[in-house]
Amino acid sequence: MAQPSASDRRQSVRTGVVWDGVRALLEGGDLAAEQARIVDIGGGTGGFAVPLAELGHTVQVIDPSPDALAALDRRARERGVADRVTGQQGDLSDLPGLVADADLVLCHGVLEMVDDPSASLDAIAGVLRAGGHLSLLVAQRHAAVVARAMAGHFQAARELLDGDPATGRAGHRFTHDEVVDLLVAAGFEASAVQAVRVFADLVPGSLLDLEPGATAALVELERAVATRPEYLPLATQLHVLARH
Repeated sequence: MAQPSASDRRQSVRTGVVWDGVRALLEGGDLAAEQARIVDIGGGTGGFAVPLAELGHTVQVIDPSPDALAALDRRARERGVADRVTGQQGDLSDLPGLVADADLVLCHGVLEMVDDPSASLDAIAGVLRAGGHLSLLVAQRHAAVVARAMAGHFQAARELLDGDPATGRAGHRFTHDEVVDLLVAAGFEASAVQAVRVFADLVPGSLLDLEPGATAALVELERAVATRPEYLPLATQLHVLARH
């Protein structure tokens, strides 16, 4: 069997905690006994959509990139789930015309890039069924301040410290309280908040390549701190599970 590549190992560290949260929702909540209707906004090439379809759910991926959607189609066909995965070109602003009565919406790494996060969450709320769920993954501000300072961008770190200029390709960065307040304003109740990538971005990739068992050990460490509140400010991303 081929060994996972360095990029695959790094990806497993970065997404392990998020997968844990999504699986727990689908296996232990009110969605456990049904084939969920899932919408993955910005789902790209199907990193989440295809495995979710393999679990028996139907997944609709909405993404602005036709190239990503073509790769999604190929992946779904290769894995034998093309009948449960569909791709449509669009973004958050197109949701009302593309989706209705979803059981679960994934919005991972997308809210940062929109002009109005509040309006985007309202749009997501509008396409969920009553009692539907949201898996929201956003960039976290405190860690971004530290990362900029460590890179020598001290003025950028200072500006981000006191607010969110949301300039350039980086987009918005959120604190825990800000993202929870946005969710509440859109009619959501946050049921869980997880720290994601507390250590993953600090560990040299060469260590994962050279040290046997390092990837698995790092994944377990990330899982161990994911639900500890004191580690939330250190996390590159926050993963919030919410119900509408």
